[in-house]
Amino acid sequence: MHVTRIGSQPLRSKGVLEPLVSILIPAYNAERWVSASLRSAIAQTWKNKEVIVVDDGSSDGTLAIARQFVQEGVKVFNQANQGAAAARNNAFTQCCGDYIQWLDADDLLGPQKIERQMKVLLSANDDRILASCAWGRFRFRSSRAEFAPTALWNDLSPAEWLRRKMSLNLHMQTATWLISRKLTEVSGPWDPTMYVDDDGEYLCRVLRNSSGVRFVEGSAVYYRTLANESLSYIGRSDKKIEAQWRSMQLHIECLLALDDSKESRRAAVAHIQTWVGLFYPDRLDLVEQAEKLADRLGGSVRKPEMPKKYELIGRVLGEGAALRAKRVLPRMKAAVQGNWDRAIWGVEKNLGKDSLPADFWRSKAGSRTRRH
Repeated sequence: MHVTRIGSQPLRSKGVLEPLVSILIPAYNAERWVSASLRSAIAQTWKNKEVIVVDDGSSDGTLAIARQFVQEGVKVFNQANQGAAAARNNAFTQCCGDYIQWLDADDLLGPQKIERQMKVLLSANDDRILASCAWGRFRFRSSRAEFAPTALWNDLSPAEWLRRKMSLNLHMQTATWLISRKLTEVSGPWDPTMYVDDDGEYLCRVLRNSSGVRFVEGSAVYYRTLANESLSYIGRSDKKIEAQWRSMQLHIECLLALDDSKESRRAAVAHIQTWVGLFYPDRLDLVEQAEKLADRLGGSVRKPEMPKKYELIGRVLGEGAALRAKRVLPRMKAAVQGNWDRAIWGVEKNLGKDSLPADFWRSKAGSRTRRH
């Protein structure tokens, strides 16, 4: 067990050595957000922790801002730009923790996030149990985070977790997980060639090696979603489209390795149906591969239907224009909403309302998860 010491005495909880938790933060051009993310990590009520930042070749002030926290015990490293997955792998090689907390540089942890999850994990007495928690989306104001419970917000077996994710098109945000070092090591590193859905592919491997998932009430994560800055945006990028297809195949492989049942195969076909529209009309080769895979699984996929609100555009301007509108208009809407939220955020900062009290997150997450 790795133990952090203050002077000559290790940190203790009721006479028992507390495991060390490593909070690992990849950062790239996050100068606007990294300070808040680091504050949320430092403010964790679980005392025995280390915070490690790996700057991934930022061209802005991210590295300089992160280094301002060295005096508070944060360890800062930098590397040439290689992507978030490589930065996470680097951070893991630098850490000593018994448990691993992944945290992106623009997201926030509720103050009791780790402590509450650690209590559940330690009581389980199984270092292959995964802990998850509630998460809410926000743009600029964490006070406006929207928590929307799903079928994944439960204690689940690995196979059932994947079936629900794939059949209902759900996911859990990366920072919600708390993972033992043993489970992290046996699952392998992040894949830097996954240009999209690297977190989904990584978690598949972790789930496959786990004993199951425990959903921890009262523990919360705040996920910043900015339409024009999301690494998960695919658009028409061939390398991202191909990475998504590879991730889909790996999800299916993982699920069937855990449970090759009719129910699992139906979930896999549903997963293909959800994403096959991404390949129209530019990558018909991948459409054909998806159709063949669905057939081998005992199902079939349909050509995705155009949402009704875009049908008129298609009838007037053609299918190509409708497809472009389907890709662009939701992002335009999100950008407008984001600009409005940013404007209010700026006003609140000027009024001194930007910093939230520590108990805000605790009460907000608790009330929202209980209400649903």
